[in-house]
Amino acid sequence: MSLAEKYPKEVKQILAKYPPEHKRSAVMPLLYLAQREDGYITKEAMQDIADALEISVTDVGSVVGFYTLYHDKKEGKYRMQVCTDLPCALRGADQFMESLCSNLGIKVGETTADGLVTLEAVTCLAACDRAPMFQIQSGDGLKYYEDMNVDKTMELIEALRKAESNS
Repeated sequence: MSLAEKYPKEVKQILAKYPPEHKRSAVMPLLYLAQREDGYITKEAMQDIADALEISVTDVGSVVGFYTLYHDKKEGKYRMQVCTDLPCALRGADQFMESLCSNLGIKVGETTADGLVTLEAVTCLAACDRAPMFQIQSGDGLKYYEDMNVDKTMELIEALRKAESNS
């Protein structure tokens, strides 16, 4: 089922925001829509978007590849993106990430065995003075967590696991 068939109202609303000669500007909101349900963008959805906007699938894929909020493969339900740039590293982000990996039994870029959390390193989430910090991306959007430590983070992950088991 194409993106326009799956979300006809939303696609129409998104495309209506852009003049026909600039409809390629709708690529990012359409990608967000395509990713909303499953947490990643399929090759088919990329092709649908390319066709709708009259651009190449390579152009669509380059946007997916550039931005850390778009994903082209299925991973954890929650993507924990830890800022590891230099200012955050100076406030302990590297040690935080290393300890978090150890506690979760995974490496950066991997997903926990239960499929719940994928741990990613990203650059600049604009809270350097409150590092270690991360954002969690899910189908519900983004949530930011600042001034974190491993114990508080593991409590958060356990709460996510508990919520998943109750649903």
